[in-house]
Amino acid sequence: MACSAIYFLDMKGKVLISRNYRGDIDNSVIDKFIGLVNELDDDNNMTPLIKTEECTFAFIKHSNVYVVATTRKNSNVSMLFSLLHRICQVMKEYFKEVEEESIRDNFVICYELLDELLDFGYPQTTDAKILQEYITQEGYKLEVAAKIPSTVTNAVSWRSDGIKYRKNEVFLDVIESVNLLAGASGNVLRSEIVGAIKMRVYLSGMPELRLGLNDKVLFESTGRGKSKSVELEDVKFHQCVRLSRFENDRTISFIPPDGEFELMSYRLNTHVKPLIWIESVIERHDHSRIEIMVKAKSQFKRRSTANNVEIMIPVPSDADSPKFKTTIGHCKYAPEQNAVVWTIKSFPGGKEYLMKAHFGLPSVVGDITEGKPPINVKFEIPYFTTSGIQVRYLKIIEKSGYQALPWVRYITQNGEYQLRTQ
Repeated sequence: MACSAIYFLDMKGKVLISRNYRGDIDNSVIDKFIGLVNELDDDNNMTPLIKTEECTFAFIKHSNVYVVATTRKNSNVSMLFSLLHRICQVMKEYFKEVEEESIRDNFVICYELLDELLDFGYPQTTDAKILQEYITQEGYKLEVAAKIPSTVTNAVSWRSDGIKYRKNEVFLDVIESVNLLAGASGNVLRSEIVGAIKMRVYLSGMPELRLGLNDKVLFESTGRGKSKSVELEDVKFHQCVRLSRFENDRTISFIPPDGEFELMSYRLNTHVKPLIWIESVIERHDHSRIEIMVKAKSQFKRRSTANNVEIMIPVPSDADSPKFKTTIGHCKYAPEQNAVVWTIKSFPGGKEYLMKAHFGLPSVVGDITEGKPPINVKFEIPYFTTSGIQVRYLKIIEKSGYQALPWVRYITQNGEYQLRTQ
């Protein structure tokens, strides 16, 4: 993958900063970009990829700026988009928000980063922690060039030498998001689990970690096929993981970056039983009132508890004079969202709660073409995973032989969790 140039533009298409890496495309081509975007927008055919005779534009919109890569080659487009997002992520590490004003205020740092992130259009060091070792906020004031750390040229470019901690600890979070769409009749139309293993590593030296999961492929290859295991799909690893080792014997072996990072992500395209089931009866009486009754039921084990549950029930845009009655939690009318928000701080497994709402409707007939938006649910269930994934072991090996404490936590939360209404 090689890109010719990177541009940051404001919403009118004016270039804020740019870096031409290869010189094979004239800088003037970017002047046509905003016109091409507006044409696509007018045709309702918006796409993040625009091909012209001179080049191909790949772009993302971040806050109030366009981040654009141009290329003449048959590049790997998914890698281009990944690079654009990575550039924004690195800049966020430096000045919190990537927007027009922050780019203008930090253009010296932006140019230094663009010089280090890519070389002749090829991605180089994209780890913010390593970049911060030699590109500092006051970097442009230095009279002597900063010494580039050896990690940039080391085999382990994501971790510095000589890290020391008084207390060696590893925190590992297994976080699963449940995406679910259920029909009004109660059938699950779409469901999947999107998971990530996130780590915070505070270890001295250059440790090697080995992580064991209840991976179905591993269990079957070692004759434990009947044990509880999980078949992971679309697995993506941080660059520190030794992929050849994983492909050979499913061992997740790695020298971790220092601090916080995402070790891996995965997906399970599987039938998920709704963790929180919602039944609703919505009666609309034209010219007078609308009555809503909602029953929420937790369909997970009693020993687990969902925290900060938020159920958003849509109401007509012309509703007024709200009245609520509920067996638990509290309700509020959110007119800016045309919804009732029912909040339950703690929702134990195997429980069922009711909420009734009454709204007045004005004498003017509402828009009969108004759709029926789904009910949205937010929640977080600690110490629980929907997929059943388990961390079987986390071994920490370091030549000095110190003892380290690994801490593992499981969390299940909502993704796009929607239930259609009658």
